[in-house]
Amino acid sequence: MENLSLPLDPLNDDFLENHPFAEITLGQSASLVRTVTQRDIQLFAAVSGDVNPAHVDALYAKSSHFHEIIAHGMLGGSLISTVLGTQFPGPGTIYLGQTFRFLKPVHVGDTLTVTVKVIALDAPRHRLRLDTRCVDQEGDVVIQGEAEVIAPKDKLRIQRVDLPEPLMPDRNLRYDQLLGAAKSLPAIRMGVVHPCSREALEGALEATRLGLIQATLIGPEGKIRTLAQDCRFDLGALRIVDVPHSHAAADKAVEMVRAGELDALMKGSLHSDELLSPVVSSHGLRTERRISHVYVLDVPRYPKPLLITDAAINIDPDFEAKVDIVQNAIELAHAIGIERPKVAILSAVETVSPKLRSSMDAAALSKMAERGQITGAVVDGPLAFDNAISLAAAQTKGIASPVAGEADILVVPDLESGNSLAKQLEYLGGAQAAGLVMGARVPIVLTSRADSAHSRIASCALALLLLAHRLRHPKVV
Repeated sequence: MENLSLPLDPLNDDFLENHPFAEITLGQSASLVRTVTQRDIQLFAAVSGDVNPAHVDALYAKSSHFHEIIAHGMLGGSLISTVLGTQFPGPGTIYLGQTFRFLKPVHVGDTLTVTVKVIALDAPRHRLRLDTRCVDQEGDVVIQGEAEVIAPKDKLRIQRVDLPEPLMPDRNLRYDQLLGAAKSLPAIRMGVVHPCSREALEGALEATRLGLIQATLIGPEGKIRTLAQDCRFDLGALRIVDVPHSHAAADKAVEMVRAGELDALMKGSLHSDELLSPVVSSHGLRTERRISHVYVLDVPRYPKPLLITDAAINIDPDFEAKVDIVQNAIELAHAIGIERPKVAILSAVETVSPKLRSSMDAAALSKMAERGQITGAVVDGPLAFDNAISLAAAQTKGIASPVAGEADILVVPDLESGNSLAKQLEYLGGAQAAGLVMGARVPIVLTSRADSAHSRIASCALALLLLAHRLRHPKVV
């Protein structure tokens, strides 16, 4: 009896060599070993179209029977096909049939030993029947079955075809990392202002369930309870502060923060200016700094989190406002673990031009950072967008900069350009988005009414990390 031990990654071999029927004996077997990754699951879902949330939605999976993402059953089945078609019997094999019994779920990080073993020979028809099974690292059989194949007649040795590497980034990786960092901290008291849409209410409930926040729902109680009933959400013992409409909800939320009842706020289904109006009033939540918004984006083709500011509040900020906008973004970067962020001040060009205000502002902001008037980061500008995020683009233009190609923070000239950039990255670039309003007495989650529950939950995690950072550095604001 022969056992063919295949390498951990058979794709490293240059040639595929088969085993004709005449060489095969009863009991002969072959195996490969493969560790299942999140990327494997995502690629399988993309090819098969099987986007069952148990396999691709981390948020759903946490509340499922398995409590985490599991691999598709047929992903393991495809590994059996890999052994049969590429190794034993190998090229020339015709796969006739396969039975499966799925005995145990396969999780990300499980290492499977996939084995096929000849249990019957049909010489006249060159057919084989094989026992097929996948065994995990604990020795448990996760998939068991039988395969029937027609083995090749002739010996073949074929050069392996090199396939292009598919681009399939893990869209949940940084989301999970963010939640993991925040969940080690105690929950914060968050006022959810006018949560009268499914997304707003679901985000608040899920963030509460995950232990990120203790939500207080501020809005028309009857409307909130009707929405929860229609969506089949369980409000449990969540506190509801009953007010008649969205304006009253915003006023009440600010009042509760000033009274020390809440640590943070989250926008529900109301306009941003409705919430921010009482925040910036003389009896609101202003500090010495101008308030501004910071997007935190996970862009699939960018190797680290990317912060963009200000794309939501300050329409056409003057230079003094930009100083606060930069410092606010630096504070949030510190809170999420970027010790010395690289800040790119964007303009249309990378040279200083008196005719282009954004380039003049960028040069002055960079000089202020050199002189210690802006602290905690490396700041450079003006930089065009391509120079800021692409080292190749910067090198092509001969730009020598400690920030070029490695920016953590992009400071945009105005709201229009920033909002367009952030939304393009989200909707065309597949970025995951979260964000906070900075510069107020408390963090404010200012999501779009169209944002998903995922976005709201990630933003709650940002608020939690920011408050923890401020406890460690009480002089920041």
